[in-house]
Parts: sequence; C-alpha cells; structure tokens
Amino acid sequence: MTEFVDLSYTIEAGISAYPGDDDLKLYQNRFLDKDKYNDTRLETGMHVGTHIDVASHIMKSNVVISDYPADKFFGKGCLLDVRNQDAIGIKDEYWDIVEESSIILLYTGFENKFGSAEYFKNHPVVEEELADLFIDKKIKMLGMDLPSPDQYPFSIHKKLLGNDILIIENLRNLGLLVNIEKFEVIALPLKIRAEASLARVVARVVSFK
Repeated sequence: MTEFVDLSYTIEAGISAYPGDDDLKLYQNRFLDKDKYNDTRLETGMHVGTHIDVASHIMKSNVVISDYPADKFFGKGCLLDVRNQDAIGIKDEYWDIVEESSIILLYTGFENKFGSAEYFKNHPVVEEELADLFIDKKIKMLGMDLPSPDQYPFSIHKKLLGNDILIIENLRNLGLLVNIEKFEVIALPLKIRAEASLARVVARVVSFK
C-alpha cells in the first residue's frame, strides 16, 4: 500500500512572500463565456511558497535549476525531529541516521507561524557543524518547514549550495512523517532557467499490510 503525504503549500493569491519580495499575483484573465476558454495568469518570483534553491540564487554560478537531471529531485527521505531548537545542532546519532544521497527534512514545527511576520524574522537556524555533516554525507537536498536555514549573511545557504546540496524551503505537514521509518521524497521543480523554482514536494510512504 502506497500513501502520499503532500508537503507543499498551495500556490494562491495572498500567500506570504519573503519581506522585500513582490507578492505573488494569481488571477483569471480569460473567461469561458467571453473568450471561449478559461485561463489563469501567474506573476511571481521563484521564492514564494514551497520552492527549491540552487547555488545561483545567492552565489556566482551559471547553473540554473533546469540544468539538473530529474533524479536529483528524488531520494530516500530522512526526517530529523528538531522541534524546540532555536539553533539546530548536530547529534551523535545523526552520523548513523543520515545516509549518502538522501533527502533530509528538518521538522521544527515552525509551520504554525506561516503567514506571520515572525515566520520570517525569528525562525530557527541550522548550525555550521550540522551543515558540515550533510556535506560529509553528500546528501542531495535539505528541506525544512522554515523560510531559510539561516539569516543574513546566509553562510549556511552558501555552504550547502556551494557543495551541490539544494535547499527546499517552506515545507508543511512534516509532523505526519514522525515515526515513519521509510519514505521517499519527490520534490519536482519546474524545468525553468532560473536560480530557484516553485515545487510540488511529496513524501511517498510504502507500508506493507
């Protein structure tokens, strides 16, 4: 039996944007009665809602997200329950839990602040030692229910992206994966020539009953 857990926010008008970024605009611009078909127009940056960053977002790089092969966005998932930690640090057991080429998800519980100013200003951050562990383990991607793994000057962004570890921001529903031992993460971005992309991210849970 296969179950899919949707970890993404719905792209809709009014969704919270990072402070200083333009708001997402989503509106119908063609109508069946008048135009003989319906059409919806989307105007947005690539860092709204659930999305994936690559190195060119914050570093000098010519690599865009469409340059990556599809298999970069699939992988064995691993959830780290890091609730109630303002600074998300390393633990000895992570050396055994985190596997090479996996996709690591940090469950902070901060999703409940999404839509508020606090979500962007006072979120937990990833410590350098934990980022170094992810680099040593050569994970594919790091995802989190946060707007960012760090604050300005974004040293964790640069450390991870500079080592080809992509970053998935603004996940939700990670609490549904607590106590699930095995799952796969599917995080498909648009095939777009950009430094990031909105993405539909799901966890594929296989149970044997």
